[in-house]
Amino acid sequence: MIGFDEYIDKFNKCVDKYIPPINTWTPADEALYKPKDLFRIPLKEAEQLQFKAVKFAFNQHYANNKFYQGFCKENNVSPDDIKASDDLVKIPLIPDGFFKDYPHGKEFATWLGNILTGDLPKIEIKQHIPTYDQVIDAFNKAGMLVSYSSGTGGRHTFIPRDQRTFFASEYAIAKSAVTMLYPFWEHDSSGYLLMPNPKKTNIYAGKVCLVYFDAIQNVNVAIDREITTELIQMMMSGGRGLKGRLIKLFSRRASRQMVDDIIKWLEYHDKTNEKITFVGAPYILYFVMEKLKAQGRSFDFGERCGVATGGGWKIHENVRLSVADFRKEVKDVLGIPEKYCLDVYGMVEGNGWMVQCPEGHYLHVPYSYYKPIVLDDEFEQVGYGESGRFAFLDSVASSYPGFITTGDRVKLLEHCPVCDRPGPVLEPEVKRVAGAEMRGCAEEMRSMMTRDIGR
Repeated sequence: MIGFDEYIDKFNKCVDKYIPPINTWTPADEALYKPKDLFRIPLKEAEQLQFKAVKFAFNQHYANNKFYQGFCKENNVSPDDIKASDDLVKIPLIPDGFFKDYPHGKEFATWLGNILTGDLPKIEIKQHIPTYDQVIDAFNKAGMLVSYSSGTGGRHTFIPRDQRTFFASEYAIAKSAVTMLYPFWEHDSSGYLLMPNPKKTNIYAGKVCLVYFDAIQNVNVAIDREITTELIQMMMSGGRGLKGRLIKLFSRRASRQMVDDIIKWLEYHDKTNEKITFVGAPYILYFVMEKLKAQGRSFDFGERCGVATGGGWKIHENVRLSVADFRKEVKDVLGIPEKYCLDVYGMVEGNGWMVQCPEGHYLHVPYSYYKPIVLDDEFEQVGYGESGRFAFLDSVASSYPGFITTGDRVKLLEHCPVCDRPGPVLEPEVKRVAGAEMRGCAEEMRSMMTRDIGR
């Protein structure tokens, strides 16, 4: 078996474009890129990396972001107040709902610019009343990577990343999955991305998967069409009018064709010895397995196939599949061991990726650059083992303040009850706080693509 150091060195060579030159590393870069395994850093070393990284990020946003500096002053907190690791919880947290509270047209561009930390590149918007997509395209043509997500309410969450931050996010998700799956990863393998084509959308869940095309050699894409904010809003609002009905009809047919194409891909690889992977929304693979079961068919790929899912655990509006039940179905229908079927928890607002361990399927936190916090109903920090609202301090978010409270309800444990990795973990099932809309990396795509399929 290949040693871990050689394994991660091979991975880094495949994704070297995502790693900034070492002579330009900030403390936040060092906390992400220096550790070979983000989940096996000795706690004392990780605490030092985390403190330096988060303090550096806080200083940068306070000094270079007028909006966030004003927010901190309202909360009577400045960089001088952050002197030790225990002080990090003093850093003011932005509610995730803030990133949904934006205007239309050119004022939307101004809103994005005000969130940005540092200098705004020259943005050229030719339209008098631009759409959200036109504003995003203008920012991205100027070198930014603005991306978005949304919940069931159809209100998007927009995050302005610069290239450095987006590369860090892509590297982090790939490194987190590859190290957790050691020694499974091989560059000379094939994969199926169960998400929109990253080159045809600005949906964050799809866009961040561009790194998948560098991490392995051959990648197929489940949703190979342009996905815009307009299309998502039209589909999630019921698709009224002739245009909406046509889009809905096309979506239904494309969804069924997508399932058939994945089954053909499985049939082909059933006759090879190549390693294969599925990455993305679990509901797509769920419908593939449901069709195979209806046909009385199954596969036995064993340990040469791995599955990494991200969000989207609602199958239909009234059906939610548990992570454990999904793993069991993957084992029964595709013959893939449960240790190679891992879920990844992340969100458009952050760049920290919590990946389940193969041993116990607890969600491990990349604690060298990302500090998890759990808050009670009064937004006060609670200790390990208590449930509450999830918040985080994300040091690699250099283009916007990554200090955010979410609407997710979690339980944080000091260490995994099953495996020997030393860092903190979240219990496997992440839920929404009462009253918060459903969300997730793949929720908007599930709503669009599964309204008719499988019924």
